[in-house]
Amino acid sequence: MRATASHLDTAVLSRVVQAEAERDPDRLVFVFENGPHPAEAVTAGQLAVRGNQIAAQLRGAGLRRGDRVAIMLRNNPEFVYALVAAARLALPTVLIDPRARGGSLAHYLRFAGCAGLITADYVVADDDVAGVIRASGVRTWVVSTPEGQAMGIDPPRRWPLVNEALAGPEAPSTGEHVVDLSEPWLLVYTAGRGDPDAIEIGHDRMLLYRRVPELFGYRSDDVPYTGLSLTHGNALIATMMPAIWGVVDHTVLSRWFTRRRLWDVCIEHGVTTWSNLGELATAVYSEPTSDRDRAHSVRLVVSAGMPREIWRPFEERFGVRVLEWYVTMAGGFACNPVGVGPVGSIGKPPEGLLEMDVVDVEGRSVAVGQVGELVLRPVGGEARLTYWRNPEAAARRVRNGWLLTGDMAARDAEGWLYLAQPRGGDGLRRVSDPIPESAPGSPDEDLEMADAQVFGIP
Repeated sequence: MRATASHLDTAVLSRVVQAEAERDPDRLVFVFENGPHPAEAVTAGQLAVRGNQIAAQLRGAGLRRGDRVAIMLRNNPEFVYALVAAARLALPTVLIDPRARGGSLAHYLRFAGCAGLITADYVVADDDVAGVIRASGVRTWVVSTPEGQAMGIDPPRRWPLVNEALAGPEAPSTGEHVVDLSEPWLLVYTAGRGDPDAIEIGHDRMLLYRRVPELFGYRSDDVPYTGLSLTHGNALIATMMPAIWGVVDHTVLSRWFTRRRLWDVCIEHGVTTWSNLGELATAVYSEPTSDRDRAHSVRLVVSAGMPREIWRPFEERFGVRVLEWYVTMAGGFACNPVGVGPVGSIGKPPEGLLEMDVVDVEGRSVAVGQVGELVLRPVGGEARLTYWRNPEAAARRVRNGWLLTGDMAARDAEGWLYLAQPRGGDGLRRVSDPIPESAPGSPDEDLEMADAQVFGIP
């Protein structure tokens, strides 16, 4: 179904970027922090113009709507420019970790049928990686980066430079080519055993993500920060998009996370909120105390995996408050706002949008405090999940209109949810095929072994 102009303007990344550029082209959107190298600032106007420059480069090479284009970069400005470019041309974007190597990288490019790849000099400087890319036959563009230049990397001449398009004259508008919000925006590979599948995320998902700043309590003067990779949903949803929408002052992005420089970065760039994931909080908390612990302006830590035992001590030591949340790229979302829900809980789904339940292997709701699988669906509707080129796998993840998350959880008497399993190292909940009932660690076994005490449920 073709979307209305209003819905398209709200949900399609490139349209949002263009509208913001027209409203205030000089507004600061991003600061890309890069360790020993100068920080790179990006305004709303630059984001729109440079996104269109890359779109013109891709279109000139013959890419057309529906072709998949992969982005394999650290948190470089060109990552966001490429996202904007792909959205303009209706090119589903395949997110690839820049550390991918060997057979995994070959699978990512081959399985998605990528027609294009945008990567960096520091990636193709690895001869083995360059060989995999050459063997794939995918059209490739390389970004010459400040860190690559400092290392003396000279990108292979066989691949054109993105920099040439960005430095050239401003290109005529490529236009906007997304006409249906259900068209795939991103292809996100799942974690798990064997060759992973790719979840299709439509442009319509942005309608949910636009609720995030309000749910998190972001303020217009906030400066969010992350060193988590933009190849993962956590950084995209919690940190990148709020700055593009203009609901925060601007966002700071590091090429990578470093616990020893965290507070230095926060102090230098006036950060007021940063994103925690899994063991990052433990790593930061394990650092020796110093005068930097409270010399910053951070008021809020947006956390996906704050250990219950250090939650309050972490807040007290660093003078911050913790907001815990849960997200899966398959569609899961819950939030435990500051001072609302109990310590240790991932929260509740957004009212009026999603409903979640905890069920046994037969799909029946379990009692308070009992462990079961976390399932979800839109309020008043049925869950939908699309895997690229694998409808059978997607069908196995939906039962009676509910999406099976694969996560074991419990709930308390007030409906607050608690996870049983540790968070995945990729920043999202693990999305995997249902575990056979006969396998060790099956839902049956977990139900028999765990109880409310595992979660500290009151």
